[in-house]
Amino acid sequence: MPGLTAADTIRILVATDSHVGYNERDHIRGDDSWKSFHEVMCLAKDKDVDMVLLAGDLFHDNKPSRKSMYQVMRSLRMNCLGEKPCQLEVLSDMSENFQGAFNHVNYEDPDINISMPVFSIHGNHDDPSGEGHFAALDLLQVSGLVNYFGRTPESDNIQIKPVLLQKGNTKLALYGMSNVRDERLFRTFRDGKVKFFQPGTQKEDWFNLMTVHQNHHAYTETGYLPENFLPEFLDLVVWGHEHECLIDPKYNPEMNFHVMQPGSSVATSLMPGEAVPKHVAILSVTGRDFKVEPIRLKTIRPFKMKEIVLSEETEIKNLAKRQDHRAELTRYLMRIVDELIDQAIKEWREIQDDDEAEEEAPKPLIRLRVEYSAPGGGNYDCENPQRFSNRFVEKVANTNDVVQFYRKKASASRRVNTAAEMPEESVLAQLAADSVRIEKLVREFLEAQNLTILPQNSFGDAVSQYVDKDDKHAMEVFVHDSLKSQHNHLMGVDQAEDEIMDKVDQYRLKQEALFAEGVLKPTKTKVKPKPTTWNSDDDGSWADQPIAAIVSEDDEQGDDDDAAPVAAPTKGKGKAAATKKAAAPAKKTAAAKGGRGKKKVVEEDSEDEDIVMIDDDDDEDESPLFVKPTAPARATKKPAARKASPAKRAPAAPRRAAAAKSQTQSRLDFSQPSFSQPKANGVGKKMRDLSDDEIDDDDDDAFEPAPSTATVRSSRGRR
Repeated sequence: MPGLTAADTIRILVATDSHVGYNERDHIRGDDSWKSFHEVMCLAKDKDVDMVLLAGDLFHDNKPSRKSMYQVMRSLRMNCLGEKPCQLEVLSDMSENFQGAFNHVNYEDPDINISMPVFSIHGNHDDPSGEGHFAALDLLQVSGLVNYFGRTPESDNIQIKPVLLQKGNTKLALYGMSNVRDERLFRTFRDGKVKFFQPGTQKEDWFNLMTVHQNHHAYTETGYLPENFLPEFLDLVVWGHEHECLIDPKYNPEMNFHVMQPGSSVATSLMPGEAVPKHVAILSVTGRDFKVEPIRLKTIRPFKMKEIVLSEETEIKNLAKRQDHRAELTRYLMRIVDELIDQAIKEWREIQDDDEAEEEAPKPLIRLRVEYSAPGGGNYDCENPQRFSNRFVEKVANTNDVVQFYRKKASASRRVNTAAEMPEESVLAQLAADSVRIEKLVREFLEAQNLTILPQNSFGDAVSQYVDKDDKHAMEVFVHDSLKSQHNHLMGVDQAEDEIMDKVDQYRLKQEALFAEGVLKPTKTKVKPKPTTWNSDDDGSWADQPIAAIVSEDDEQGDDDDAAPVAAPTKGKGKAAATKKAAAPAKKTAAAKGGRGKKKVVEEDSEDEDIVMIDDDDDEDESPLFVKPTAPARATKKPAARKASPAKRAPAAPRRAAAAKSQTQSRLDFSQPSFSQPKANGVGKKMRDLSDDEIDDDDDDAFEPAPSTATVRSSRGRR
């Protein structure tokens, strides 16, 4: 844009998937994740950027350890605090962008000196969970170190309002959408229940930047976010979750925007995508133009990967027909690994500064994948992979999985699923990678099985919660709910005994179809409230106790506030005594209450649920610290059952109108929302604007008719 200078340029350091805390108990690799994050933050300070943008998965766990939290807070404090004033002016209503006790950007807080703000969404690893449904980012926000935006409180009705920032004459609309379960998000977009808001004034002057954290590739039919689901008025999308570094923005001619995928800053799996050099980028936005400056990270542990086919290696391809050739084959593979180690160390030294190049190089990550099928008869006698890997204990960082042996995948015609059997070794080799989703692991494994009762995709979801989210009760609750659902279904079926199994199988397939469409929600573990006398330090986590999970209606009915508390175990008796003592009082209380009905239970750990739906029966319970976004409602739709009736909401209307009127004096308004809809058969559906009669009467001052995206795209003047 002519006439703009460096004073009008917003410089943003873009990074994603830091995964602080990954493998932190490993004595070699335990510090890799927080060191790379610290390098990213130091780069941001050295390059004197205006802000840092993180696209999710700052932490590897949604309950990060004290060590991980300490290292992140230390790095943020060292690099973000300072006397230099932040030059970014916020023009939007911050109460609609940020939530919590401090619903404003940290650099406008009079009690904190922030020179370089950090804006972040949450990913699938550091998502909200537990009592209060807090994320680790909530702790960083309440401490004043991070601006946590892009929340998705309703995953079936998503409203995305940008943070409006301005520096000089450059205006930046920063959109954020934190992680939502991919299948559910696909369905929400498909049903047109995702609304994007644009600035109410000077739409053509805003640079629209969005950050998401979803699957980028179509691992399943609905298990990803297609780019053409996003609105056309965007200029650049920063894509988190995918770990392969594709730092150069790629233009999407269909949608007329660019997509940048920074990738992770630490290798969390030994896969080809992780072996690509790790980068972050400095994004410079001037007016409607932008440029990207990639920066390679130097603290990343070197990683080299190679794949060979033994039958194609000239030196050893004939070994399969010889006897006692294991030692010779092992020596050949060891030579390849030694070459990879030398290459990794050499490349690491080349990117270091002169004073750091002389330091001892870190032990590299090495992965050698070996396809050992022997066509035409014979067999390759391979050494045990762990024994082979242990030969490099003093040379590599991954001493247990240097080599990976697998056979060529058999043709589909030879596969027989009539008997339960283990999958082929090629499948196991692929599934051994950390980056493969648990759902895929279960699906591949169960291809050789014959399930009749348990839904396969729900089973994979429960395993994912057990493994990724550390939900100790996920499998128990899933099996209980599945059996109960089948039982209730069969009780209403009047069929002969020999036809019952067919009905069971049909119902299972129906449940799998509903889960795939996002209609059937994932398994949710409900946890009883922790007794007041329970000491977590001495007795362990209450959520992990066998008596904590609610797996039946009887448990839920007996879970009242005035139930007899569980006595803490006395010294020397351990947890078993406490569990035994707790059982009798709980049952007695439930029996005494008789016909009081169910009590609503807070979901302690709703892991794959992206939100906790709170039953809001009365507006009087609303906290004055939060301002509800004014969302237009379809006139033809009935109000949701959980929402308050119009009669109850009437007294709140004057308050909202007065609040909106006062906010417009200091903050820019948003135009009315557009519904983002997917494109069908390659033809783009235009963004549908709401008519004036679909907007509430008390919102007339806050919204103005927005042009269609086709008009926006043709008139704004692309680069």
